[in-house]
Amino acid sequence: MRRDPMRLLKWINWYPPFLGMNIRVVGTSPDFLTLRVQSKLSRRNLNAVGTHFGGTLYAMCDPFFMLILMHALGNGYIVWDKAAHIRFLQPGRGTVNATFHIPPERVAEIRAAADRGEKIEPTFTVDIVNEQNEIVARVEKLLYVRRKNSQ
Repeated sequence: MRRDPMRLLKWINWYPPFLGMNIRVVGTSPDFLTLRVQSKLSRRNLNAVGTHFGGTLYAMCDPFFMLILMHALGNGYIVWDKAAHIRFLQPGRGTVNATFHIPPERVAEIRAAADRGEKIEPTFTVDIVNEQNEIVARVEKLLYVRRKNSQ
């Protein structure tokens, strides 16, 4: 993944849980610091009231900040998901999208702190939006980062 993120993204689109929930990576920037993920509503991912199942909305946000940061930092760093929080703001109908982005300056800050031997716990936020660009849910992810050779 760290060497070939596009290969991983192709694999992710065939990952059975994502297939079952109609979750797809639909775009990425050349530097792999931005990813766009989408889920279309279907019988496979709707809840009892006919809207997106909350687990689908969370799953479409689960790995992507971690994957972006793993690639951006390279092999000398440990990156883990540590915690998450999702707030549902309105029912998800139709197709929903989330755009994940970590600015290069933020990557540099995290790398510098980890290089000083610090344990870093950056927080990232993403909005899941509907086709009218209204926010359906907001997800906050807490990651854990450190250099591999530091304790």
